[in-house]
Amino acid sequence: MDVYVARQAILDRNGKVFAYELLFRSGASSREFGGADATGATNQVVANALLNFSDAHLLGGKKAFVNFNRALLLDGLPLMLPKETAVIEILETVDPDADVIEACRKMNELGYTLALDDFLDRDGMLPLIDLAKFIKVDMRSTSREEQERIVNAYRPKGVAMLAEKVESHEEFDWAASIGFDYFQGYFFEKPVTVVGRHIPVSKVAALRLLREVQPLELDFDRVEQAVSADLGFSHKLLRYVNSAVFGRRVDVASIRMALAVLGEENIRRWVALAALPALASEKPGALVIQSVLRARFWELLAIASRVPEPDRLFLMGMFSMLDALIDRPLGESLREVGVAPAIIAALLDESPEKDPLKRIRGLAIAYERGEWDGAAALSEALGITTSDVVTAYRDALKWAEDVLAASK
Repeated sequence: MDVYVARQAILDRNGKVFAYELLFRSGASSREFGGADATGATNQVVANALLNFSDAHLLGGKKAFVNFNRALLLDGLPLMLPKETAVIEILETVDPDADVIEACRKMNELGYTLALDDFLDRDGMLPLIDLAKFIKVDMRSTSREEQERIVNAYRPKGVAMLAEKVESHEEFDWAASIGFDYFQGYFFEKPVTVVGRHIPVSKVAALRLLREVQPLELDFDRVEQAVSADLGFSHKLLRYVNSAVFGRRVDVASIRMALAVLGEENIRRWVALAALPALASEKPGALVIQSVLRARFWELLAIASRVPEPDRLFLMGMFSMLDALIDRPLGESLREVGVAPAIIAALLDESPEKDPLKRIRGLAIAYERGEWDGAAALSEALGITTSDVVTAYRDALKWAEDVLAASK
């Protein structure tokens, strides 16, 4: 059985990743986790996803929020999951009848953590509220007055409040101001402002280095000068050359030798990875994680679909959040770095519908957001299977963790 598994970050008030919500899909005909046909199939989905995927790579040591409907709760499926990692998220469609309350009470007594999804103050919810550690509030479907009332009613009782579908920094600021503890949504992928923004010196240096690796043929002298001019970049380069990514130890006597050991393709990768922390200063760590994950995921999708020059997709994925990193419009940011016109057109959604770069971008974003219908249609258009996509995502997770550790 093909198993789609994607993850969405849940951040704390400081912008650090606290947990991930896992999104599932099983088979070509199942479009979501926990539907009417899910009881038998979803047992296998959850087992495959959490037992066959390495938690170290899928979760990075964080907790996993997993959705469950009534049937799955009563079947005891949550008890398959490790209580130290799993947060059992009870869907809003679950009526708090006696059987559900008893199942949740049993999980609570066994040490499992419960969360109430898309919370609304319905009749009979109090027993579940008393058992829950998290209440999730949909910022799109509730009024601000209701959001504030829910926080004031339940946060003093020791329940952690989680704002979901936070789509802008203004919404994040509002949710934080009224007492939400955690935040889920795509607000961290968007620029805070895009008008008249001054770029700090460290970010300028990173952009200059990125610009030096854009030509088809590298000028090693210029790259060497750009790296040598910054102690931080020099240190990162030497660490990277001798990291587990390459599985070897090299006695490097100079920056020039380190660059020669890497070779052109790996130089481009390293520069993109080394420049990210500088560009992402004062930004949520999830932004860097997602950028690196996208870079490798998009490249692996290009390899699977036999798109020429798959390394272009690495840079494309890495630069897909450049506007959020430096708070400038995406087109302007990409042109400052000197990104190829074909990549700019695909990222700005200006290329033809059948452009493979645009299709890979669409497939990857649909997958990471759990939009399974869109992901299935685009994978078919690219001539790859769901298994290809799942494998690419899994391998990208592992690679991203390894390479981020090596780039510190």
